[in-house]
Amino acid sequence: MKMTSYERIKRTFEHKETDRIPICDSPWAGTLRRWHNEGMPDGVAYEDYFDLDKIAHIGVDITPRYEQKVLEENERWQIVTTNWGVTMKNFKEEDSTPEFLDFKVNTPKAWEEAKARMTHTADRIDWSYLQANYDRWRSEGQWIQAEFWFGFDVAHSWMAGTEDFLCALLTEPDWVKDVFNTYLDSCIALFEQIYNKGYRFDSVKWPDDMGYKDTTFFSPDLYRELLQPIQKRAVEWAHNHGAYAHLHSCGNIMSLLPDITATGIDALNPLEVKAGMDCKVIKETYGKSLVLHGGVNAALWDQPEALFTHMEEQLPVLAKDGGYIFASDHSIPNSVTLDTFRKIVERVKAQKP
Repeated sequence: MKMTSYERIKRTFEHKETDRIPICDSPWAGTLRRWHNEGMPDGVAYEDYFDLDKIAHIGVDITPRYEQKVLEENERWQIVTTNWGVTMKNFKEEDSTPEFLDFKVNTPKAWEEAKARMTHTADRIDWSYLQANYDRWRSEGQWIQAEFWFGFDVAHSWMAGTEDFLCALLTEPDWVKDVFNTYLDSCIALFEQIYNKGYRFDSVKWPDDMGYKDTTFFSPDLYRELLQPIQKRAVEWAHNHGAYAHLHSCGNIMSLLPDITATGIDALNPLEVKAGMDCKVIKETYGKSLVLHGGVNAALWDQPEALFTHMEEQLPVLAKDGGYIFASDHSIPNSVTLDTFRKIVERVKAQKP
């Protein structure tokens, strides 16, 4: 019997048998444009076209709400200020990466001003979006995900700047902990309002890239001191509200996994193979309690034969005894054709969950 996305993903989190492996990934904007050019009908969501699992996302605004404005613009890019006080260059080419130019909130003193602006008022929640969509999400059997925003990754990349914040881990640990806690407190305060209005979510997910190729940004000792207690609070809040806790962390975080799993998280994504994540070891060590989401090398997705060989090696390992959600180990690049992705989906659906 065919399951809804909600039923399929829930049973995956319960490590129970499903009708097929859930498929939840993120194509780039240029990837979707390419697929439409190659035959996917306009106005049709890719999840519906390929019969993939559908996840609804609920977000909130915890920013200091600094003025957003355009400082400079030409045919190739815009230089703008963000609501986090960052000056950045956004390139107009599709699927480009912005260049971060300056950071307003990169000292404890500047943080105090920003922190005072991070209020928990109801206008930071898009109530009209929830009212217009929530009942439909439930009736369609979608999985509903609360999007939290806290931790090392979002603090260094979107607010303070990487060099300053990495140094602060050692020189200003109290400031770092206050940043982590304030971000999380803001998410909790706003999602409590959502919960108290009767809206429910099935998982709480947050992005916190703690590694890069071959290693982590900081040691396990620093993780345990600065970040683990905050992640544990997020996990406990999710569980107390009937939701699973889902951590996204790119890079090689193998050395942090014993401590990360000790926080009680229920799912880990994206298992970045190309950075050095060993999916076989992760499955053997943590697979009975941890849902694994991803683990298929995105660098191979434009090389179909190499990719299919890789999938033949990875999928039986990851899918063994359940608890696996299929995805690339990052996202779906615009080099992937419609036909290649169709064949990928066919192979995943044929794999015994």
